[in-house]
Amino acid sequence: MPYTPGAALDGLRATLGDVDLGAVDADGVAWRLQSLDGWDSPDSRSEFTDREGDHGAWASPVYLSSRPITLAGTIVAPSQALLERAMERLRAAAGLTDTVLTVWETVPKQATVRRSGKPLMQYVTDTTATYSVMVTAADPRRYGTTLQAGSTLLPSTTGGLAPPLTPPLTSTAVTVQGQITAFNEGTFETAPVLIVDGPVTAPQILVQMPDASVVFLNYSESLGEGEQLVIDTDAHSVILNGNASRRRFLTLPTGWPKIPAEAVVTFQFRSSSTNSTAQLTVRWRSAWL
Repeated sequence: MPYTPGAALDGLRATLGDVDLGAVDADGVAWRLQSLDGWDSPDSRSEFTDREGDHGAWASPVYLSSRPITLAGTIVAPSQALLERAMERLRAAAGLTDTVLTVWETVPKQATVRRSGKPLMQYVTDTTATYSVMVTAADPRRYGTTLQAGSTLLPSTTGGLAPPLTPPLTSTAVTVQGQITAFNEGTFETAPVLIVDGPVTAPQILVQMPDASVVFLNYSESLGEGEQLVIDTDAHSVILNGNASRRRFLTLPTGWPKIPAEAVVTFQFRSSSTNSTAQLTVRWRSAWL
């Protein structure tokens, strides 16, 4: 039977690159997604060493492994030519470079994946075929599709006392700006990206955690007008102007900051001198296991 282009089909729905699985595309090709293996959870990595002369074992830290995902289903096309075109599109979508896989759950989530196996496609008729495509997400987290962000300038003070002073004295000084509040609605910690735009002298970022502890990021160099520093807390990289590593100038006495699951953290922007155009931007996505 003919399908209506743009219509959603019953069952699972996901988008791999530009291929919308679980829907009917502009050519009238129906992409049925019948299984989505690996989306439930990644595997874990850990070691257990037996205790000598005692019960049990010593447990190592547990880390998540990469996330292999297999998408399988059926393609139904109006003609053989459109079926072949659809199969080529799917082969290309399961690319050798980073591709976004989005699964349309109640809260949509995404992962960055690459092809990790041979795409399997089998003709059933001249207009129908089955498919099975395996991709792998190096980062096992499932991220929210909304990129959240906040920006702030350095703190500034307005008002206050100015001579001549006549009793009684009343101070109306107010400190404004200088901080960003970030909320991770997911069930797993997420790593933010911090972007500092100059000019700014020896910028410092303080991250107030939910337990009231503070994570410090101190950058010992200064940024000039038009310069930008990108601190990726997941990749543990510090890049100036898109190409120069400046990791050696960043000190982290308490480690790289993360935004815990279902928690709020506050990022505070500081410098040894005030500049009205220096800016801190924080970008993050909520994350799930």
